[in-house]
Amino acid sequence: MKRAILYLFVALLGAVSSSSLQAKKVRTLHLTSYNIQHGAGLDGKIDHARQAQILRKAHADVAAIQEVDSMTKRNGHLFSLEEIGREAKMFSTFAPAINFQGGKYGIGILSKKQPISVHRIPLPGREEPRMLLVAEFKHYVVACTHLSLTDADRMSSIPLIVEEARKWQKPFVLMGDLNDEPGSPFYKEMQKHFLFLNPSYEKTFPADEPNICIDHVALFKPTPDATISYYHTWVGEETFSDHRPLHARLGLYK
Repeated sequence: MKRAILYLFVALLGAVSSSSLQAKKVRTLHLTSYNIQHGAGLDGKIDHARQAQILRKAHADVAAIQEVDSMTKRNGHLFSLEEIGREAKMFSTFAPAINFQGGKYGIGILSKKQPISVHRIPLPGREEPRMLLVAEFKHYVVACTHLSLTDADRMSSIPLIVEEARKWQKPFVLMGDLNDEPGSPFYKEMQKHFLFLNPSYEKTFPADEPNICIDHVALFKPTPDATISYYHTWVGEETFSDHRPLHARLGLYK
């Protein structure tokens, strides 16, 4: 009798464990990081519709966009991020870094859902001011940046980025043009805190014949309430900028 009760208990425990696993829903995020070179393709044309097409093709939930013009002379006094967002049916969040040609120049985030909260953190940049743009969503946080060309500035940016990532009890994804390659001192230091999803063989620059990987998608490692179920990255073939778009499909479950 005792043995029968034990078997029944084990069977029930197994059923509960199985149902618990099945109850864990995998949340798939479609992410894109794209340096748009102020909207200009390698043909010199500024065409926001074709850049929006890239995001639609990738089914991007969130896109981190770098080198964004707003109302500048060279882009015909258009707000580039809103133009792309309108075409892609996405909300736009802009973080200007400098004044330029009568307008602004900086980075932005496009998203299918409107962020719950947004804030901007200045980063070191001696050749031009740099920025970390952070957008909070219900189940995750996305940060966009375009780091300095100067080695020392990039290294000095790491503790500021990590400090921000540690504030969140949600998956924190960093995307952008980091202006550095796998294997560098900066990259190795970042690997202590972030899991880079895109491998080094996926080259993103220059767009016509890419030979270096400086655009990245990375997940902050100490994510207490989520586990990676799967991830996959790929580089787009388009030459609508001097960078190729980097896409990622990330599965997270709690």
